[in-house]
Amino acid sequence: MTVTINQPNTIELNHAEIHHPEWDEPIICRVEVDLPAWLSQLAGGRDWEVYSEAEEESCVSFAMRQGTKVDSKLAEVTLYHNGYALVDVEGKSLFDGSLTAGTSNCAHLSYYHADSGEKIVLN
Repeated sequence: MTVTINQPNTIELNHAEIHHPEWDEPIICRVEVDLPAWLSQLAGGRDWEVYSEAEEESCVSFAMRQGTKVDSKLAEVTLYHNGYALVDVEGKSLFDGSLTAGTSNCAHLSYYHADSGEKIVLN
């Protein structure tokens, strides 16, 4: 009999712990990446620069180079809107994974309310 009386209370408590209306709001996750610093970290060297970019529906690709136009090292960085990234330098894959998993100290995540644009600060 005690189980029967406490069972509805347990269900209500669990429902209260799980149901958070504030979590039902749409949220935007923004990934900011310092591309030259990240390429220096991945490929070595300095003075990487973006010389072109192309935006598609699911990603943005950046063509980058290091050095002079005559004697340069080339790279392609593709950042997908879901936080996934690909980095190829001179045709060799140097990174294939998620930036949102904390894989680089050159990438920073920020969260915003989709409706108001107000930044969300996480503790």
